[in-house]
Amino acid sequence: MSRALLVIDVQNDFCEGGSLATKGGAAVAKKISEYIEKHFADYSLIAASRDWHDAESLNGGHFVPEGTQPDFVNSWPNHCVEGTTGAEYHPNLNTSRIQLHVKKGHGKPAYSIFEGTTPEGQDFNSVLESNGVTAVDIVGIATDYCVYQSAMDAKKNGLEVRVISSLTSGVAPDSSERAIDDLIDNGIAVVASV
Repeated sequence: MSRALLVIDVQNDFCEGGSLATKGGAAVAKKISEYIEKHFADYSLIAASRDWHDAESLNGGHFVPEGTQPDFVNSWPNHCVEGTTGAEYHPNLNTSRIQLHVKKGHGKPAYSIFEGTTPEGQDFNSVLESNGVTAVDIVGIATDYCVYQSAMDAKKNGLEVRVISSLTSGVAPDSSERAIDDLIDNGIAVVASV
């Protein structure tokens, strides 16, 4: 079995001090770095995604016009705008072992790493296929949105999926709990650690 580690959206805007911060995001970034250092040899591929939104548009309704309140379900405060500090990986995330960087959400809403592309423009699933990946472990931010959607898409693509919950942080406790329940109901393993 060829297993990949997917590190989802560990970005400044999703950590404390960012425009769409999750509680514990910075600590999760540090824990993911420690995990990768200890376990990198267990993976045939380590990939990381970043939200990478267009500065000049509302990104297909993902952002709202100035003076309008987002609903925090389908629309959000501006975040992870290309070329800003908020879009960069959090400094607690050591990226030296990450082999593949995927950007998603340019000009449109995108939650899952499977909606993203490589710098060469290749879609993420075809990269996994070309590397013979059959199983993925998923960590990162946010448990209830991008981690959840990435895990569901991985499952839809026929992969064996584990979410390592101690290496995620969510937008809200209730929605994170619902997301975890739904992942389990869909046959996805949610484990505290491996």
